[in-house]
Amino acid sequence: MDLRYIFNTLGLILKYISVVMIVPCICAVLLKEYTSVIPFLSTAGISYVMSFFFKGDGQKKGEEFNNINRSETLATVLMAWILFSILSAIIFLYFGLKPIDALFEGVSGVTTTGATILSDFTIYPKTMFFWRSFSQWLGGMGILVLFIAILPQFAIAGRQMFFAESPGASAPDSKLTPRIRQTAAGLWSIYFILTVIEIIILISMGMPIFDAVCNSLSTLSGGGFSPNIESIMGYGQTKFIWTIAIFIFIAATNFSLQYKIFVKRNFLALFKDEEYKLYIIMIVIFTVCITLTLVTHHIYEWKKAFESAFFQVMSVISTTGFASVDYAKWNLRAKVLLFMLYFTGASVGSASGGLKLIRILFIFKYLKRQISKIFHPTGVYPIKLNRIIINEDIVRQMVSFVIFYYLIFVITAVLLVLIEQNIVIGVTSAMASLGNVGPGFGNIIGPMGSYSSLSVYSKMIYIINMLVGRLELIPFLALFHPDFWSFKNKKV
Repeated sequence: MDLRYIFNTLGLILKYISVVMIVPCICAVLLKEYTSVIPFLSTAGISYVMSFFFKGDGQKKGEEFNNINRSETLATVLMAWILFSILSAIIFLYFGLKPIDALFEGVSGVTTTGATILSDFTIYPKTMFFWRSFSQWLGGMGILVLFIAILPQFAIAGRQMFFAESPGASAPDSKLTPRIRQTAAGLWSIYFILTVIEIIILISMGMPIFDAVCNSLSTLSGGGFSPNIESIMGYGQTKFIWTIAIFIFIAATNFSLQYKIFVKRNFLALFKDEEYKLYIIMIVIFTVCITLTLVTHHIYEWKKAFESAFFQVMSVISTTGFASVDYAKWNLRAKVLLFMLYFTGASVGSASGGLKLIRILFIFKYLKRQISKIFHPTGVYPIKLNRIIINEDIVRQMVSFVIFYYLIFVITAVLLVLIEQNIVIGVTSAMASLGNVGPGFGNIIGPMGSYSSLSVYSKMIYIINMLVGRLELIPFLALFHPDFWSFKNKKV
């Protein structure tokens, strides 16, 4: 692994992260919160100065980017997200948060988790809440995917970085265009347009402009940060709940499907995609079951029960983390049904976090094959996803991924239970952070609570979980391979 390639790439990324900081500066000026410009200008300056320290004596014309290998790509993606999280944390330090809380809030934003340590929204300026949502929006599609789309230096290396940052995008039949820059640009264009459309609709419905912008940024990114302390419940209107739920549904749909529908006008792609079918089935089953549970236990009447069930199913399966009601007050059966969705996530290659439904689908097909082999040991049973036979190497990788995912969940859940001395907090927060869902269960970390009162050690575990969950384990698992730590100088 050649450190020059990594540092040169990080130097370029840091340089353009400083440019991104202009957006919240503009927001501060528009809101007439002029003192709020200082945190972003200062952080932009720090990022820009750091870019010179990272930049080395690489080759001319971007050759250092084009010769980067897989281990270097994984290291670059991991370091880029860590650095972006730290820079976001620096901003929160300016607004008075403690270092560990600032890092927690920063990581929660860029990883689109939506867990918060804030318990009083009235003491902070609006610009800070804009940054929370804007950082989620950048993280939702991927900060590196944005740079791949706009920077010609990543013409070749961009492909490796694209799939390292968004490993789910390498699912079967996900190739969109021959050039990765065109793919990245196309995805970001759809992402931007959908965000603008949601903003316009919410404003036309009467939501304040600032709230409409922040909630839309958090919706399309699957993030869940809202400028309202009571999340979507704080607006108290059905029209907002259903509008946001529809856009959550879109955000949790595979980006490649969105591209085929909105750009190529291939609407039949929806009916051919196995994961999308499972996505619809899961939403229908859990919405109906939770609705029936809420009605039979006299929690809500039918209309309110269906609305609340559908919104919370969409919010959790998409790992957005918005709340239209305080579901911590639901009966146990409804809460258990909702918590089951913490273990799934939505579509691969979408803004959603979690394990992803395509891996759930794969596991069922894998188990079916293993059962068939019990009766017919010599039989050949290929696993197909979307009519494409999955290579046995990928089969082993998928099985390993699922094992590691749940192993991390079990280990962190046990540690959190021991630290917090609370099973509900330990178990639900472990999956909420690893799956990038955000809120857990109970009065403390539930939809109307915050993580502020928890131990520093717990917050450190959450920070690691959120990053591991957002990058889907791969860059972190690479840390445990000796070749990852083999450093050398290359001559191009």
